[in-house]
Amino acid sequence: MYYKKGSETLQTRQQLANQVASQIKEAADADAAKAQAEGTITDPVGSSNNPSNAIFTVANVITLCRLILTIIFLVLFSTGGNRWVALGCYVTAAVTDFLDGQIARRTQTVSWLGKIMDPIMDRVLLITGVLGLLIIGELPLWIPLFVIGRDVYLTLGALAVRKFRRRPIDVVFVGKTATAFLMTGFSLLLLGIPVVSGLGLVNVSWLPGLNSESSALGIFFVYIGIVFSAITAVVYTVEAAKIVKDSKNTQA
Repeated sequence: MYYKKGSETLQTRQQLANQVASQIKEAADADAAKAQAEGTITDPVGSSNNPSNAIFTVANVITLCRLILTIIFLVLFSTGGNRWVALGCYVTAAVTDFLDGQIARRTQTVSWLGKIMDPIMDRVLLITGVLGLLIIGELPLWIPLFVIGRDVYLTLGALAVRKFRRRPIDVVFVGKTATAFLMTGFSLLLLGIPVVSGLGLVNVSWLPGLNSESSALGIFFVYIGIVFSAITAVVYTVEAAKIVKDSKNTQA
C-alpha cells in the first residue's frame, strides 16, 4: 500500500514536471514545441526548428561563461574594484551575445536550454549594467525602476496572453531599437566617456544631462531608449488586447 502510494506521488510529480517543461518550451518556441509534441517535425534534431534536450553543449557553456562574467563585472564594478577589468568582463559578455547562437546553429546543437537562456541572458546583461551604475551613484533611481518595471510588465502580459494564444507576440522593430539605444547608452555610461556639458533645459537633479550638470554622453542614448521602450510597451499592450478580443470573439 505504501509502495503504491509512493508510486502515485512520484507519477504525479513527473506529470507536473512534464507540464512545466512543456509550458517553458512553448514560451521559448511555440511552433517547435507543438511540432515535437505532435510528432510532425521533420527537421534534424539540434536544428532551430527541432531543439534537443541536451544541456552540456558548447553554446550553453558559452552562455554560462557570459553569465559568470556578468556577475564578476557587477561585483568588481559595485565594490570599487578595477573599473577597466570590470568593463572588460562586461564587454566580453556583451560582444559574445551572437557567438553562442551562431555556434549552436552551425554545429546543429540548438537546445531547449539555449533557447530559454539566451533571451534571459540578454536581460541579465542589461539589468546588471543598470544596477552597477545605480549602486555607484551614476544613474538616477527612476531609470532602473522604469527599465526593470517595463520588463516585468511585458513578462506578466505575455503570460496572460498565453491563455488566449500559445504563440508569443512577435518582436517589433521599435523594441529592438529601444534595446540598441539602451545598450549603447549604458555601455557609454559604464565607460564614463565622453563627458558633455548639461543642456540646462530643466532644473531637477534626476535628469542628468538635461539639467545644467555635466554627464556622460551615454545618458542621452538612454533617454532615447526609454522613449522607444515606452512606445514598445504601448505597442505590445495594443497587440495583446487585440489577441484577447479576437480570442473571445472566436469563442463566442
